[in-house]
Amino acid sequence: MNQGTLYLIAAPSGAGKTSLVKALLETTQNLRVSVSHTTRPARTGEENCINYHFVSKTEFQQMLSDKVFLEHAQVFDNYYGTSGKWVTEQLNTGTDVILEIDWQGAQQVRRIKPDTISIFILPPSLATLKQRLQDRGKDSEEVIAKRLRGAIEEMSHNIEFDYIVVNDDFDQALKDLQAIIHSQGLKQAAQAKKLKGLLNELLN
Repeated sequence: MNQGTLYLIAAPSGAGKTSLVKALLETTQNLRVSVSHTTRPARTGEENCINYHFVSKTEFQQMLSDKVFLEHAQVFDNYYGTSGKWVTEQLNTGTDVILEIDWQGAQQVRRIKPDTISIFILPPSLATLKQRLQDRGKDSEEVIAKRLRGAIEEMSHNIEFDYIVVNDDFDQALKDLQAIIHSQGLKQAAQAKKLKGLLNELLN
């Protein structure tokens, strides 16, 4: 059985990462997204254990002490973390896993798993990013300004990632993500296991 591939997908708030990942999961076989633990409150429509594992700061600190997380980070005033055990179990069954992550978490994961594939999603412009944040209708202008400042810092780390996808046209951005994942399955190591019978026939 082939080992699954771990994908890190990062983006500034408002770039459309969540919508793209959702569409990617619906159109790609053998792919799952890790459900992170977070201390932030659930937003309207979010469900525990589906969107996030919502925990208190005390619970999160205990999980840190127990070394539960593959990575963890503080984003604004909240904490986020990924279960290392769950990710390893999925990869060992040959399932590909997506981590929706920020640049800090991506750095931590790459140190532990240097063979991960990392993708950064950019908006087509700052003006578009600001408009998308305003269109949500969930945040004040002060919060939006804070998110934009954070977005600039986040985007400055794009150089650390393997791929960049610009989410201007949603369908094209989705195709770009699908192409990246499809290409990993065509690598020699993956194909050598999948096509073992054919290779034996051709070479013998």
